[in-house]
Formats: sequence, structure tokens, C-alpha cells
Amino acid sequence: MGQRFGTAQCPTLPTQMCQGLIWGTLPHILRPLGAAFKLSAFIWSFELLWIQRVLTVLDNLPLDLHCNCGLILESGLLLFLTESPFTSTMKLILIFSALFGAALCLETFVGHQVLRIKTRNEEQLKKLRFLETLDHLELDFWLNPSTPALPVDVRIPAHSLQAVKIFLESHGIEYSILIEDLQVILDREKQDIVAGQQMERSSSTFNYGTYHSLASIYQELDNLASEYGNIVSKIQIGESYEKRPLYVLKFSTGRGNHPAIWLDAGIHSREWVTQASAMWIAKKIASDYGNDPSITSLLNNLDIFLLPVANPDGYEFTHTTNRMWRKTRSKNSGSLCIGVDPNRNWDAGFGGPGASSNPCSDSYRGPRANSEVEVKSVVDFIKNHGNIQAFLTLHSYSQLLMYPYGYKCTPPADNTELNTIGKAAANSIQSLYGTTYTVGSICSTIYQASGGSIDWSYDYGIKYSFAFELRDTGRYGFLLPAAQIIPTAEETWLGLKTIMEYVRDNPY
Repeated sequence: MGQRFGTAQCPTLPTQMCQGLIWGTLPHILRPLGAAFKLSAFIWSFELLWIQRVLTVLDNLPLDLHCNCGLILESGLLLFLTESPFTSTMKLILIFSALFGAALCLETFVGHQVLRIKTRNEEQLKKLRFLETLDHLELDFWLNPSTPALPVDVRIPAHSLQAVKIFLESHGIEYSILIEDLQVILDREKQDIVAGQQMERSSSTFNYGTYHSLASIYQELDNLASEYGNIVSKIQIGESYEKRPLYVLKFSTGRGNHPAIWLDAGIHSREWVTQASAMWIAKKIASDYGNDPSITSLLNNLDIFLLPVANPDGYEFTHTTNRMWRKTRSKNSGSLCIGVDPNRNWDAGFGGPGASSNPCSDSYRGPRANSEVEVKSVVDFIKNHGNIQAFLTLHSYSQLLMYPYGYKCTPPADNTELNTIGKAAANSIQSLYGTTYTVGSICSTIYQASGGSIDWSYDYGIKYSFAFELRDTGRYGFLLPAAQIIPTAEETWLGLKTIMEYVRDNPY
């Protein structure tokens, strides 16, 4: 579900506090010491009144200053030193932990599990939807309850695990553990990033097989525009809520007024394999023009506009503060909860099924259609261009290739043609590594979801509108290992190329 605070996500439950705010995360930061001093048991034996006083102080910090190292010391740790039940030695250990964590201000997920839940009937599905409404559990649904035929994946904080499992078992609902401890996967991801950075430093080249910061991606966009200036240019189509530029790469031979294809990635910021795949695809198009007959033919007849990071504020936040952040970072009037789901914010059945009116929900639609500047910038660009023939967007995960509609279950006018194109693209994807994709409309493939981008583009008149959900099917979910970036990008490109070739050969 949505997170409560505006800066570094510090919900008031102990195990959900920022890294280093003592309990829940301390056993991870100081694991050896934790074992020696039996900190886990000790921390949870705090006097209830003392815990409540610390929580109250932290909860009353100014919104934009949560997790600020200085304020934590001035307020929470001041209370620590004067009124905590700890010995002097333990105080020093815990103060060090708080300093370390506050400096990083990176939320940890120690003990969080991802469960795959399978329902047998509508009654069990209703029980899961009830769970969704219990905000105090802080559940993060990676795959939402839709139909009994489809699994539900949910990240469960450590403090809610027992309650959720008891609830599921008491109602006879089957579940299995996909991820035993989310932090273990995140630690491995960080190690992969460090290794990738070391490789880059030694070779002085951009490593397309690792995950990158926003600054690194933007630098590579400059490099591509410089190296392949005959066909690649970088344009800014707007700014994010936090004033980060929205950069698009334009691939064009510059000859004639060509129809164009739009491609974006990363509208949901935690879906890192999409931004990474978009960068690999950008390099592929740029470097193979003039060498690969297919790419050469495409660019001789079409322009391609690629937005590799559609939600830069959210993406930056996933690197600095909360890896699992999905939404934008805009402030919501009347609520402490931050952000809007940018793929529920388009003017297509806005506010309908599958979009929440709760600002704290990860699927919050926003106060109005196009309220998010990131969405409006794309809408304005496409309208001003006037000749976009295809709208393609990359998401993860589930291995799906979908077309409209999501906000309603009525088949689109071009249903047969879109289904045929989608299946051809899925066959192209499968041809490389055997990765299978399910093809269909959003409503028939997953569930109703209003305010989505490809519904808007289709209703606007862009017939060839498709959304890809990339690897995998749940083993890693949003935390796909870096080793799978290039294989994912390679197969995705084959699917995209199939659609682009159809667009080239079938103008309208």
C-alpha cells in the first residue's frame, strides 16, 4: 500500500522505521553485534510507554524532515539518552546505528516476505480484497487480486507476517513463499550494482548489464546523442514534479516528415528492468542503423521517440530511499501520503475500477486526470506531434503483452488486428530464449484498471497501442537480477521490432 511520510518513508510501526532507527533494522545493520547481545529480544522488550514516547516524537517531526540525521539526534535520540532503559554501552551501539542509518536514510526490508497466494473461488478472493483495506498491515500487493485463476503476490512486512498467515490459513487460502527475506535479495542487488560500477570504471564504458542511477542514465543519453548524432538527438519534453528533466531520445534520419512510434519505460519507478531494457534498446537502434537491414528500414520510414525514465522522481527515490517505491513524488493536498500512480492518471475512464481514491494507496489515481506533470508532458508532446502511429510502454513483471481496454471490458474496435499483432510479437520474444508471453486485452488478461496510458492513446486515435510486462513471472518480481537485464532487453526488442515493422507496413 502507499507509504505515509513524504521524505524517507518512516511509518510509525517499529519494524518499518528508517534504516538505523533502532528496532527492526538494527539486527540487519549490526547483525554480529545483534547476535552477541541478543538485540532482537532486547529491543522488543522495551517498555511500552517509552516506545510510545519515542514514536510520538518521531511522528511529530516536520513532514519534510523525517529521517534527517540532525533532527533524529535532536529529538528521537535526545529522548533515547535521557529516558531510555539501556545501559551506556548499549546506548552507544544504538546511537551509532541510528547515525549510520540516518545518514543513508535508506529503508530496509529485513524479514519482509513475498507470498504467492492462490484462491479457489470468489469468496476467497473477497477475503484478499478485505486484506487490501487493512492499512495497518502495510501490505504491498505486487500482483493484485483479480480472478481466482490468477495468483496474487504480496510483500508483507515482518510485523504483519504472522497475522496475515493466520488469516490465510484460517480461511483455507493456499500460499507459498516466493521471497523468504526481501532484504537478502536487495543486498545482492546492491552488490551487483557495485560490481557493475567497478567494471564501468575499468572499461570507461556504460555497462548495459547492470542497474544505474538516474544521473548515470542521463549521462549515457548525452553520450548516445553525441556518438550517433546523425540519427540520435536528445530533447526535453518537460520536467517532473521535483524539477528533473524528462528526456526523450529521438531516432530519425531527418529525411521527410515521418510518422512516429512512441516508446516509454519506468512509469512505475520500481520496475528497474524496464529502464535498463530501454537503455539497451536505445543503444541497439543507434548502433545498428546502417548495419542491420531491419533497423535501417524502420528508421528510413519512421521516427522513434524513446522516454527511458518516465517517472524520474520516483526512480531517484528507489535508489536513495525506498527501493519499492512505485508512484510519483508529488504532494497530495489534505494528506501526508505522497505520490500518484502515474498509470492511473491518464484521461481514460479516469477514476473508474482498478484505481484508488485513497492518496495512501499505491494505485492512487490523483485528484484529476493529467494532474501529474510527468503524464501531462507526454500527453502534450504526443498531441503536438500529431502523427504518432504507435504507443508502446514497458512495465514489469508477469510476461504479458496487452492492448486496450483496461478501464472497460468491451473489446476495442481493432481487437482482432491487435491480438494478431500481439501474438506475432510474443512469438518473436519466445524465439530467442523460450520466454512465453500471454497476449490479450488488459481487462481480459489481468483485471480492470482505469486511467492507463495505452487506453488513453488508443482512444486518442493511436491504433497500435501496447503495454509489455517484462520478466519474470514472480520468482524475483520487481527485483530481477542484473544478469537478466540483457537477455530481457534482447527478447523484448524482438517483440517491439515485430510491432514496429507492422506499423511501418500498415499505416492508417
